[in-house]
Amino acid sequence: MTTDPHSVAGVADLADNASAPRHWEADVLLRDGRTAHIRPIVAADADLLVQFYSRVSDRSKYYRFFSPMPNLSERDVKRFTVVDHDHRVALVMVLQGQMIAVGRYDVIGDGEAEVAFLVEDQHHGRGIAQLLLEHLAQAARERGIERFIAEVLPDNQAMIHTFRDAGYRVASGYEDGVLSLEFSIDPTDTSIGVMRGREHRAEAASIERFFNPRSIAVIGASRRQDTIGQVLVRNLVSNDFTGRIYAVNPSAPAVSGLPSYKSVTDIPDDVDVAIVAVPAEAVNDVVLDCAAKGVHGMIVISSGFAEVGEEGRKRQRHLVGLSRSYGLRLIGPNCLGVINTDPTVSVNASLSSVMPPRGRAGFFCQSGALGSAILEKVQNRGLGLTTFVSAGNRADVSGNDLLQYWEEDDATEVVLLYLESIGNPRKFSRIARRVSLRKPIIAVRSGRTTQGVPMGHAVRRIVAPPEALDAMFKQAGIIQVDTLEEMFDVAQLLAHQPLPRGRRVAIVGNSDALGLLAADAAAAVGLLVARTVTLSAEPSAEDFEDALDDAIDDPEVDAVVAVYIPPLNVSGEDVANVLAAVGEQSDKPLVSSFLGAEGVPELLRVPDVAGSDAGRGSVPSYPAVEAAVRAMARVVDYAVWLRTPDGPSSDPGDVDAFSAKRILNEALAAHPEGAQLSRDEVAALLETYGISVWESVAVASVKEAQAAGRRLGWDVVLKATAEGLRERPDLAHVWRNIDTAAEMRTAWDSLTDLVKDASLADFVVQKNAAAGVPVAIKSMEDPLFGPVVSFGISGPIIDLLADRSYRIPPLGERDVSTMVREVKSSPILFGYRGAEPINVAAVEHLISRVAQMQNDLPQLSALELSLVLAGVEEATVLTASARVAPVADPRSDHFVRRLPDHPGDTIPE
Repeated sequence: MTTDPHSVAGVADLADNASAPRHWEADVLLRDGRTAHIRPIVAADADLLVQFYSRVSDRSKYYRFFSPMPNLSERDVKRFTVVDHDHRVALVMVLQGQMIAVGRYDVIGDGEAEVAFLVEDQHHGRGIAQLLLEHLAQAARERGIERFIAEVLPDNQAMIHTFRDAGYRVASGYEDGVLSLEFSIDPTDTSIGVMRGREHRAEAASIERFFNPRSIAVIGASRRQDTIGQVLVRNLVSNDFTGRIYAVNPSAPAVSGLPSYKSVTDIPDDVDVAIVAVPAEAVNDVVLDCAAKGVHGMIVISSGFAEVGEEGRKRQRHLVGLSRSYGLRLIGPNCLGVINTDPTVSVNASLSSVMPPRGRAGFFCQSGALGSAILEKVQNRGLGLTTFVSAGNRADVSGNDLLQYWEEDDATEVVLLYLESIGNPRKFSRIARRVSLRKPIIAVRSGRTTQGVPMGHAVRRIVAPPEALDAMFKQAGIIQVDTLEEMFDVAQLLAHQPLPRGRRVAIVGNSDALGLLAADAAAAVGLLVARTVTLSAEPSAEDFEDALDDAIDDPEVDAVVAVYIPPLNVSGEDVANVLAAVGEQSDKPLVSSFLGAEGVPELLRVPDVAGSDAGRGSVPSYPAVEAAVRAMARVVDYAVWLRTPDGPSSDPGDVDAFSAKRILNEALAAHPEGAQLSRDEVAALLETYGISVWESVAVASVKEAQAAGRRLGWDVVLKATAEGLRERPDLAHVWRNIDTAAEMRTAWDSLTDLVKDASLADFVVQKNAAAGVPVAIKSMEDPLFGPVVSFGISGPIIDLLADRSYRIPPLGERDVSTMVREVKSSPILFGYRGAEPINVAAVEHLISRVAQMQNDLPQLSALELSLVLAGVEEATVLTASARVAPVADPRSDHFVRRLPDHPGDTIPE
């Protein structure tokens, strides 16, 4: 860059008199999956800056300053470290207590700033400049900066690629031997996509080493039987881990036949992963040893952290901060461990003695105790797993990280999640929606009703109802089930059978009673019974084969449920062979209730070329036909979601987000604590997003009401809008079709007699709207989710029945469409009992715009279109309200890559 470090007059007097926003500080993942820390520079960084600069090569210095500059003078150091965090912003990246990079921008004009970076040479190629650019751009946007300018020497190809690869539209010019790059830092779909692609690769890389270590050190290995350290070593050895195992015990010469080392630093070879089983108070010392050794990550089995209370929470916060500051990723603490069944690795780095069979599913859970039960159940069912993680308190590595890894893992075809809490639902939803397009995700979520959070897990409070979280799962294509049993029911179907094309099922069996049960169960879960075939009580294998073939060949059938109850003293082996053969060849899913068995019985298995116990085409069996049908229904819902096209919900062309932000910021300036917007402010705000509100004139007397009627051209309504009066079931608070002053007086007298105190009624006069169905569209800013949007028919009875649909913006076309149709009262909108259908597209357009507004404006704490008349031709907004509030914390899924805050602060995921 050409910026002269001595060019600002009075720099010696510049004071570090402003504090940078706290959220500018962040832990980040580098390209290789290791961690580092970004924070604003401060005056006290002078020594760190000098040390950093001394390690930078002369070539890198020349690229930065366009001239030889071997050392920094005191004036230079002050210039670079003392900034105002507004017109002059600098961010540093710190690792192991050393500064390894610095990026800065300086405002040079209205909305423009010059940006520059310097990265220590040994850390080139780790994506550091891209990360600093993301964080500087976000800081600049918050300060009203719109464009960055960078001046680069033509042969500094690495820096040129950093800017060009950022996803922004870069314009360049060339003058005096210097390339000038200019680009808008407004986030675009392209730049956000680039950022999230890098996030995906970094997070996947950070997990890959845990599953495929070449060497593992067990720190806290023990010779004593039935100790955690002994179990960990034994599980690694007995399950034939293909890498090297090192025992670390300062007081034992050997453990389980392995030589023991006093410290991980004494191990002569490289160590990829450390399993830590020492007392909680000693874990931080282990972190320092692992960092010195160059360990990639730690699996902390030790308990005594956030799950035991505030003291443990502080200990856990320190553990995570220390680990990340030294570049280490962390699974746990208080976890069961990690398993990879790939025979080329065969690693059981956990406390579980069960090594599940090789399969197609990856499993993530949090509770260690529950993890053991899960592995037992997996083994009993013969389901098989690719990989397993129990994250315990999930202080660092979370389900989001695992989703990023499994998305790229070809061996994992199904993802299983047992979630006790979700710390960052926006990011989870974004990643899960992408993964669901390639691989089904099945999730059990505890605390759905109570929204309880286990000890050791810290999440933001939630204001939205539980239905909002359910909607988020549905929106992302996640198959949400109620129990672990149902999870395995669905998983074994997805792992072994193709997806159905629709909801039509055929039932083939040798029992009338069970056939009827299956048909009833199908109807109850939304499946359509296309045909039912009941064979004799003692059918031959040929009879079963013919019936199954006919059902599968029927174009009106999408899936088949087979029921077989054998006669006495009959093994059913012939029928099993038929089921297995048909299941292997069918392109439609086949499930069974065979001999009341659970899982994939040996008789129904098809050999798998990949080496797992049951291959593609194996027929899963369920002890009850109802379970088989429920599993099929879950898979059908996923298949329908997968095949329903999605797209952008609305054209943002006529949206004026800048004016909307100005309205809200002006309201916040007048009321810093937050306030309800006036009617005029609400109307102006909605107008910026293309939403017109039917004019409403507040009146306090009959004369004001008459004047309002004349001004509106009559054909008006007078209505009370106070909370206790509006939307009465009898509609007695509204007087319609008023055309004269006399009629207005009659209306006023009648309504004031009804409400007794006219001053408390909040009377308004409005133009009479065309008839329609009253609907309500609402949005809010939730501390956990960020934006939440809901839809429902208006009215107190509907509110009492909680007949509302929810979604988490941003919304696609599919989201908006299903939102309208999934409320139970939706038939009213589509011609119920002969009524003319309303213009549903107009309602969907309103939902899209409200969702877009709430997504764009986090300071909009609540918006209600509480009365929208959805008519045959249009949807008219009659009543609207909005509230503005300061944004305490940025949304959890912002325009920069960052790891979650340390546990105990806000979000641990």
